Parts: sequence; structure tokens; C-alpha cells
Amino acid sequence: MPNADNWQGDVLRDLRGTPPRQAASSGDRHAAGPDGGPPAPSAPTGHLAAAPVPTEHLAAAPAGQNPPAIPPAPAPRSPAPRPAGPRRPYRSPDSRPVVDGALSGTVRKPLRGEPLVVRASRAVRRIVSSSAAREVAELTRTAGTLQQPVTTGRQIAVTSIRGGAGKTTVAALLGTAYAHYRQDPVLLVEADPALGSLPLRVGAETLRWTTADLADLVEPQMSLLDVTGYLVQLPDNAWLLPGSQGRIGAMLDASAYERVMVALRRYFGVTVVDCETLPAEVARVALSAAQARVLVAPATLDGITSTYAVLQWMQGLPRHMIEGTVVALTATTARPGIDLAAAAEKLRSTGAAVHVLPHDRHLAQGGALRTELLARPTRLAATRLAAEVFQLSQKRR
Repeated sequence: MPNADNWQGDVLRDLRGTPPRQAASSGDRHAAGPDGGPPAPSAPTGHLAAAPVPTEHLAAAPAGQNPPAIPPAPAPRSPAPRPAGPRRPYRSPDSRPVVDGALSGTVRKPLRGEPLVVRASRAVRRIVSSSAAREVAELTRTAGTLQQPVTTGRQIAVTSIRGGAGKTTVAALLGTAYAHYRQDPVLLVEADPALGSLPLRVGAETLRWTTADLADLVEPQMSLLDVTGYLVQLPDNAWLLPGSQGRIGAMLDASAYERVMVALRRYFGVTVVDCETLPAEVARVALSAAQARVLVAPATLDGITSTYAVLQWMQGLPRHMIEGTVVALTATTARPGIDLAAAAEKLRSTGAAVHVLPHDRHLAQGGALRTELLARPTRLAATRLAAEVFQLSQKRR
């Protein structure tokens, strides 16, 4: 398993210390653009400010606050490939739809997170009480945290103990929040190739290049414009790197994941990684290398029990592991079978932060996440979670 503190530096040294790749191989791969057509126009290489950034989503930023920016990274050295050895044959994959056409007709109209009567009663309570002013003040502070500049890209890993906990939903909520509030590009990576659902959750329509594909394609001298040609563009200056094309048997090994994450880190201010469930190898690598971690657990007795056992185990690891971990308790029903406040307090006793995501009909329905349909408590809880995780990531270099 790679060094938990600095595998990225080890891989970078390996990349820089090997002999140059044959020119013919590089030319074959970059003579055409990602779609097989003419190459995309080149852009200045090496820092996040090289690409145009849309500004429509900045309307939600607090007034008077300067937009954050990431200082330019040092210019990359001459490209140096990996040691000589057998390489996977290069191919240009075909695009595939995220949802098969035969299944698209089965989708019902998306629900709102709360019924109309609940939304109306909450609006009345906010009008007659002073909670609205407090809420605005809290949102202003939270937005300020989410917009803090970074000197190097922050990687946030999201995982769970078992399937069905809401791991991918939480990853999509975090990526959406960062993309909405931040000015620099945000990347969502699916490191769960076994039929992961992140593309469906973020509203992608087609898939082509995957994480495993980019492990053989990305090179140090590529610009942000070159890199994004292999990614799926999402709203608010966000990008998606899928883990598979929805095929059973797709594989992603730890070394391929490392190469991709090392190469892409300098292009994106925040990267949210939707990992496999523990204890998969790629998930362990992602958790050890990330600056902050989110452990998603269902708000059930068995979910709390398993999560508490994992947190106790993490107490035996280097201190920064537990201190940089946030537990996201997801309420799977409108009335959970446990006392959420008591459960959260018990988990906090291990040294990890805990946030509760309330039950939301829109999230429970599945499908593409639409933030305008989320219940207000869900939006607030997701924003608070994103802010605390980002703040923890800033403490770890």
C-alpha cells in the first residue's frame, strides 16, 4: 500500500526520473482530439487560471468578498513517462448513454424534498420569528469558508462501510456545493468502477473516457484545456471523471488511481472522490492520500454500530486520520429508528466530526440530483457539511 502521507510525491519523483517516452507514441495519442477529431486548441500549461471560468454561480457569494483564486503552480518539467514495460493498447472508446433508452421511460417526475404543507408551515415560521436573520448570517459565514483560496488542490474522499448508505449521494452533494460557491474548477472522480452511480446522480447523459483510460493518457505537459477534453462537463464549472461505462467487470487498480490523481491535482481547486466501500484497496489508498475524509453511515442501529467500530480502529492510526474525518449520518426514513442526537454524540466521542443529513424525498427517489428540489434543511445541512470538510482539508498539506 502506498505511503499514507506522501505517495503523491513518490509518484511524481518516479515520473520525473524516468527516460523520455518515444515521440511517435505521444504523437499518435495527441494528433487528434478526445473525440477523434482535430486537436483542441492549446492553452497555457500548468495552472488553474489558464482556463476561462464562468461567473454566473458567484451570485451566491457574500457581498464585498473578493473572489478566490489559486496561485499559478510551477511550470511542469519536461515530460517523463513511466518505466518501460507492457502498456495497455491505446484505443478511443465509444460514448455510451448513462441510462439505457429502454429504461428512460420508466422514470417518474422527480419529487420535491418536502410536501407542500411542510414547506408552507416552515415559511410561515421563518416570517414570524427571527430565524431568517440568523440563517442568513450562518450562510454568509459558510460561503466565506467554502470560497477560501487554496495553494494546492484539495482531495476529499467519500466512502462508507457498506452499500446503500448514501455514499454517492453525499459525494454528489459535496461536489455540487463546491462548484456553486467556488470560482476555480471542481472535479468529481468516480473511483468505484463496479457499476457506480455518480454519473447518474450528477446528471451526466453520456460517458466515454474513464479513470483507467486517463491513467495511460494524461501527461505532465498537458494544459487544463487538454485535460478537460477527456472529462464530462457539469454545471457551475465542475467536471466528472467516471469510473466505468456501466459495464460489469470494469477494474481500477491502485497504481492507475495514483497516476491519475497525481496528474490532475494541479488543475482543480477541489476534487471529490467517490470511493468504493471499505476495505477495498483503492478506497484505502484514496482515504490515506486525501486531505479530508467523509465516512457515510445510514442512521440505523447497525449502521451506527459498524461506523463506531471503524472510528475506534482509526484512533490507532496517525492522529490526522481521525481528526480529518467527518461522519455523514444519512436518515433513510422520515422517522429513523434511533435517537440521532445521541448517536451523533457517541460518534463524536471518537474525535471525528459528525453531521446529520435529514430524510429528503428527492434524494430518496434516486436519479439526477436537482438542488432546487431539495428540502431547505437538506440544502443547509449539505452546505454545512461541505464547509467543515473543506476547512479540515485546509489543515492538511
